[in-house]
Amino acid sequence: MKKEIIPYTRKVAYYETDQMGIVHHSNYIRWFEEARIDFLSQIGLPYSKMEEEGIMIPVLSAACEYKYAMRFGQRFQITLRIVSFTGVKFRVLYEVNDEDTGKLHATGESGHCFVTNTMIPIRMKKEYPDIYRRLMEYVQPQ
Repeated sequence: MKKEIIPYTRKVAYYETDQMGIVHHSNYIRWFEEARIDFLSQIGLPYSKMEEEGIMIPVLSAACEYKYAMRFGQRFQITLRIVSFTGVKFRVLYEVNDEDTGKLHATGESGHCFVTNTMIPIRMKKEYPDIYRRLMEYVQPQ
């Protein structure tokens, strides 16, 4: 049984909207990052601790599909799922929903890898087995 992840929630800020009064598309990718950072904290692996250990998690790819516009002040939640993890690379899927109605506003995905601060790939299972095991508890294949 895989462990549950608490959705990341927040409100759309005014500066995140454009002249049409809707959220600018670039903000969704930023929100995905916020949700990933929140997830790592939830499972006891705050990003600051990872960096102290010499672990970096660069983005290899990112995509978003926009369903319905979001507006200033709207409360939303992002649910994420790690759908693959090889020990070096992992892939995350996201859903952005209105917090009150549950309406789906966007879906997305991102790909990442683990590297040292000199950009050398890290085999997490071998070099950081405790972190590897903790992350494996949250993998939910498609």
